[in-house]
Amino acid sequence: MHPLMSRFLRDEEGQGMVEYGLIVGLIALVCIAGLTAMNGGLSGIFTRLATTLNGTNSGVSGTPTN
Repeated sequence: MHPLMSRFLRDEEGQGMVEYGLIVGLIALVCIAGLTAMNGGLSGIFTRLATTLNGTNSGVSGTPTN
């Protein structure tokens, strides 16, 4: 049993994937925390952008005319 355990402890084959998984998980947590902290701020940004863009189209409606 000793050689099997020592071989298992020396094997580092899956270590890189675990590290990448931890990094991806950490990035996801930071993104979720950031979006939660904004508390609707992103929605407000897009609403203001849409309002600004709609206000600058000089009264042209979205329906095409022939």
